[in-house]
Amino acid sequence: MRRLTLATAITFARILLIPVFMFLVTSSLHYGDTAAAVIFAIAALTDSLDGYAARIRKEVTRFGQLIDPLADKLLVAAALFTLVEMGRVSSWTAILIVGREFAVSGLRIVAAVEGVVIPASSFGKVKTALQMVAIVALLLQWPFGPLLMVLATIFTVLSGVEYFYHSRSLFLG
Repeated sequence: MRRLTLATAITFARILLIPVFMFLVTSSLHYGDTAAAVIFAIAALTDSLDGYAARIRKEVTRFGQLIDPLADKLLVAAALFTLVEMGRVSSWTAILIVGREFAVSGLRIVAAVEGVVIPASSFGKVKTALQMVAIVALLLQWPFGPLLMVLATIFTVLSGVEYFYHSRSLFLG
């Protein structure tokens, strides 16, 4: 029987923070948006922490490599859909971002079947950071939040194009 690694426990904690975030952001609590932004930021920061823990403790697992990006996608999708409902993000922005995440996940599945691992690119890491910061800024209704979301959307699309371009051999045979 395998034991739960620290990195996987951190990833599960991120997933468990999603309903807490959703409750706070949709509640009528006086500081609900602020509390939701704090929870979202904590959850977003655990993304770096779990990867660091896995590498430093030499506990990188296939399950961790699967569940970590899934946790990120769930967190971002939950935030985007809520921000759409609140009128702070357009639905086309949310669809572009979530659609790209599904497309790249599908690409990774195709690659895995072929025995190819597609690591996160630098562009993809910048995309993730911009998404997280933009979401916090929009939750807190900072004036530059919409600009950050535009930048995050641009980087999201460009990093998706980059993944497919570098993986074109999977489709060209």
